[in-house]
Amino acid sequence: MQKLGARDSRRTRLTRLLCAILVVASIGFCAHSIDCEAETVIKSVPAAAEQRHAFDFLHGSWRVHHHRLRARLAHSSDWEDFDGTSRCWGILGGDGNVDDNVIEFPSGTYRASTMRVFDARAGVWRIWWFDARNVETLDPPLVGSFHDGVGTFYADDNWQGKPIRVRFLWRSASSDSARWEQAFSDDKGKTWETNWVMSFEKVHE
Repeated sequence: MQKLGARDSRRTRLTRLLCAILVVASIGFCAHSIDCEAETVIKSVPAAAEQRHAFDFLHGSWRVHHHRLRARLAHSSDWEDFDGTSRCWGILGGDGNVDDNVIEFPSGTYRASTMRVFDARAGVWRIWWFDARNVETLDPPLVGSFHDGVGTFYADDNWQGKPIRVRFLWRSASSDSARWEQAFSDDKGKTWETNWVMSFEKVHE
């Protein structure tokens, strides 16, 4: 079993690295326009104090089951299933969090990480995804908030050279379980194709 001090040291290094990347990324994305759906989310968010703690449920260790569409925006119904783990901890005095994910993908296990930062002025969360297989690329942040227990987040992005909208949904979030869904739209949000679902089960340490 790995000693706690070594694990915390690695966690601290990862957090510092992601924070540094985030600062640089923010400069590049500051001119990036948020799509109209995300703007609607920003205008109608609940009180900032409530949103600030919306992701507290995610702190800790999880077993994760992945249900993933093999081909996206291809009218496919061919799904694959695999497992993984996730560990999440708070940063920025509670105004953010980072997770470290082990994804047991069929073609080979890889690691990925998410950084979520709460924007108190706008009352929304901004979410960045980091893929260890492609560290030179950082996707635009998704922006949104929680309403009636469901977290909804949007971004404009590209998929295979075409502009798309991306949506993250967090559902059934509790201290013991949660569900995350990713969907793409190639018609400006008129229709959505869900292409990845993660089911989280808490590991009580």
